[in-house]
Amino acid sequence: MIEKTKSERRYELIVWDWDGTIMDSTPTIVECIQQSCRDLGFKEPDDTLASSVIGLGIHDSLRRAVPWIEPAHFPKLTERFRFHYLAKDHELHLFSGIRELLQDLRAEGYLLGVATGKSRVGLDRSLDHHQISHLFHETRTADESFSKPHPGMLLELSDVMQVPTRRMLMIGDTTHDLDMAANAGVDAVAVTYGAHPPSILKESASLTHVDDVSQLTRWLKQNLTVN
Repeated sequence: MIEKTKSERRYELIVWDWDGTIMDSTPTIVECIQQSCRDLGFKEPDDTLASSVIGLGIHDSLRRAVPWIEPAHFPKLTERFRFHYLAKDHELHLFSGIRELLQDLRAEGYLLGVATGKSRVGLDRSLDHHQISHLFHETRTADESFSKPHPGMLLELSDVMQVPTRRMLMIGDTTHDLDMAANAGVDAVAVTYGAHPPSILKESASLTHVDDVSQLTRWLKQNLTVN
């Protein structure tokens, strides 16, 4: 536990991405994109392309994952993706150690937020299912704000929670997260256990990259306060 006063803290608000950062959902999302294409007889994207769009809003994700299909087909593709994802949603798990890390940070008085490409309905369902909604002070989703990498979600969280962007920290597993943070003037830590390749994330993270939740926990305990 970090025992520092608020005035000694480098960051007041820690904002988290959801898929691939808090929840181990990358393989499932990739599988659902591919299965949706198979359902409709479309060429499916490979794992690399399908995982590259994770973190964006659903419409942006599918357009980038399968750019070779006609726009008129996207509503049906979206419907099929939601069908498959909802069928597997209850099987998904939080990354090991994430719940305890969030509980510790909340107990230490840090403000916690979420900025995600999920829909509001999808995020609330996951928060309730995993029983961690009480740990977050504010959340933003792609269907109620701008999709990443637009800085809108972070700027809205800054405004609502009255925390300047220089006192905010973003944690995410994709370049979409890191670019959003850069566009908002927010420091960022990359986690390499999610959707995007470590080699890309290491180039984009403004502060550091970590390979697992244990490393993330150690880094936070060493860097959230001013020495």
